[in-house]
Amino acid sequence: MVQEQQDPAEPGGGEVHRRPAREPKKRSRSRPLAATLNCIALRAAALLPLGALRAVGRFGGRVLAAFDTRERQVTRTNLEACWPALEPAARARLERASLLETGQTIAEFAALWCWPAPRVLALVREVRGEEAFLAARARGGVLLLTPHLGAWEFSGLYVASRVPLTALYKPPPIAEMEVFYSAARERTGARLVPADASGVRALHRALREGEVAGVLPDQDPGRGSGLFVPFLGPLANTTTLVVKLLEKTGAPLFLCWSERVAGGYRVHFVEASESDLRCGDVARATAAMNRELERLIRSAPEQYLWSYKRFRNRPPGEQDLYRRGGDSEEG
Repeated sequence: MVQEQQDPAEPGGGEVHRRPAREPKKRSRSRPLAATLNCIALRAAALLPLGALRAVGRFGGRVLAAFDTRERQVTRTNLEACWPALEPAARARLERASLLETGQTIAEFAALWCWPAPRVLALVREVRGEEAFLAARARGGVLLLTPHLGAWEFSGLYVASRVPLTALYKPPPIAEMEVFYSAARERTGARLVPADASGVRALHRALREGEVAGVLPDQDPGRGSGLFVPFLGPLANTTTLVVKLLEKTGAPLFLCWSERVAGGYRVHFVEASESDLRCGDVARATAAMNRELERLIRSAPEQYLWSYKRFRNRPPGEQDLYRRGGDSEEG
């Protein structure tokens, strides 16, 4: 079952079914005090070594797992939806492990955003599959997907240090944090472009010029955008931008993720192998993209961001998976 809606970031995307009303664009809010406090906290935390940051993150993850937190609720809902055949005890272990990883992900942001670039890049412990990725890029532009698996912020920093990278971004909720985030993410050479039509044109241009175009493929593009296709079982509202870029540019597709290992990260580059990615049918190709993501997630399910409401938008007639006590949570 698939239901298509036009992707707002893709000019000229066709509609198959009438779209539900598009949700209003979330705008950044001016909160200078919150921005100042966030920056102070991040820079203070960045004084700690990576091992200490991870220890703090694991402690935070234990707190998330011990109480009825939003992160625990969402993680549990997602795991029940995506791994229904898993024994309850095994799913509970995965839930706890995931929350510990979520805590570490949050704690590591201080290092990844604030440390000097050489110190961050020195955290590489191993790189797998990079030869094929660099060989493809030597022949022309490459489309690169970096899902919310492992340390995706590190993936972006590492890739940009190796090849010219143009990547989409969404403005942060706090307007005054945009300069901080942009500087942190661009300091190894990346070029960030907004997730709108101008940003999509920049991705096209980067691919035509033989560079790498980066996309986060597992975010809900919002009500009124994207295509409902299976993602680890349930239907998930999924961007069609990736398959349309493949169709228009013919670029090879790779996936990248940074696995959290002792003392740093193991970076993985994986060439996409699904034949349906270029079948000419947007629905089939988008489902094939999700199958590529699924293979990565199954290799280290505890390091996936299960605390994100991946299924918050549902096809018409389906209930909100995250509804509790008669109220639907935002997020």
